[in-house]
Amino acid sequence: MKKLIFTPILALLIAAGTTASAQDFPEEYLGLPGDNLNLYAVMKLFQESETLEGFERSLNDENSRINNLDLNGDNLIDYITVHDYVDGDVHTIVLRVALSRNEFQDVAVFTVQKFRDGSVNIQLVGDEALYGKNYIIEPIYNETPNPGYTGRASATRRVNVTVVRTTPYEVAAWPVITYIYSPRYVVWRSAWYWGYYPSYWRPWRPYYWHYYYGYHYNWYHYYYNHYHYWPHYRYPRYTAYYYTTVRVHSTVVVNNVRDGYYRTTYSRPEQRREGEALFTRVNPDQTRRTAENTPAPRMRREVFREGNERDAATGTARRQAEQNGERAATRSSADRNTGTERRAASTAGDRSAARTAPAQSSSTERRAASTAGDRPAARTAPAQSSSQARSAPATASQRSAAKPAPAVKSQSSAGTRQSAPAARSTQTRPARESRQAGTQERSAGRKESSESSNTRRK
Repeated sequence: MKKLIFTPILALLIAAGTTASAQDFPEEYLGLPGDNLNLYAVMKLFQESETLEGFERSLNDENSRINNLDLNGDNLIDYITVHDYVDGDVHTIVLRVALSRNEFQDVAVFTVQKFRDGSVNIQLVGDEALYGKNYIIEPIYNETPNPGYTGRASATRRVNVTVVRTTPYEVAAWPVITYIYSPRYVVWRSAWYWGYYPSYWRPWRPYYWHYYYGYHYNWYHYYYNHYHYWPHYRYPRYTAYYYTTVRVHSTVVVNNVRDGYYRTTYSRPEQRREGEALFTRVNPDQTRRTAENTPAPRMRREVFREGNERDAATGTARRQAEQNGERAATRSSADRNTGTERRAASTAGDRSAARTAPAQSSSTERRAASTAGDRPAARTAPAQSSSQARSAPATASQRSAAKPAPAVKSQSSAGTRQSAPAARSTQTRPARESRQAGTQERSAGRKESSESSNTRRK
């Protein structure tokens, strides 16, 4: 009985602990390594920078308190390099970390696209290994229909917060964007790599996430009033150019995320207050975050949920279209194959019929020719026997007369049924010639015998 009572109590305690631990994480929590590099702060720093070199230096400055990444787990902050890849009028500015001498991981990427009218669109996309898919930060453009975002609701009233909107023309006037589109700009590629870093940089130990978040917490009133999440890429060649040809990712990071290696950074929730206190000391004149000056951060999850649903619907529609196309292609190919087989069968039938007809005609012609050849042979036999009875030379003449017989067969196989009369004439002439030759020989023999008899008489 005690065991039966103890089991549900233990389950309730575990559920309560799980709920409490889940409630300890704020809306900005991702549970991924990107929690230690606030992209809102990165976008703000980029807007305030004048060159990419200066942006890289400030990004890796300990006093800026923006970079808190330790992806390779050596308990030291990773140096973030900046590389610009130009695709026509688009600058793809990549933030990258060297995990070892031969291992690299992209952290985030700016896409800066300039149009013919001089306007510029900019987005900051977190790498999916560190932030998940479609984690995109951009300025709040005037195209947003609402005049302001709704703040946190209290028990009695709803607070409206007016955000600072911008236009693509104002973005084009940012100092660093003016610099990268100037004629004197030389494409920036960071010269630093693993084991070779600038002399002014010294790595420091990373902070626990709650301390890091506590410091940035009071900056969110500025972040959310100037930037927001956006679930779609504005640069149409993001996937074809950057993601396919430029992006670098490491299996070490993927495996560490899967194994929960980076979760140790969330093990000090009590340090959040210390981070907030640091913000107050460093920025005594800065306004603190309140419900009245900060838009509700509901946008991230809601926008991503809508974007994911839209992407899922689009993916489903594409898969259905592909399946329908494959089915139609299969049907058309089957129809084509059936028609081809039918045509091939009919063609084969025609060919076999065509072959049978000549074979029949040739066999008929051969039989006719052989019959015609037999007839002249039978007719010439008496002539040959008579010539043999008369004299021995007649045998040679008969052999010469027998040679034209193959010619008669070849003519008959060619299909000329009129070869029988020709064979008759051919067989008659040699017979006549043989008889004439025999007569001449007999007369010559008589002359010789008469001459010999005259000689004896003399």
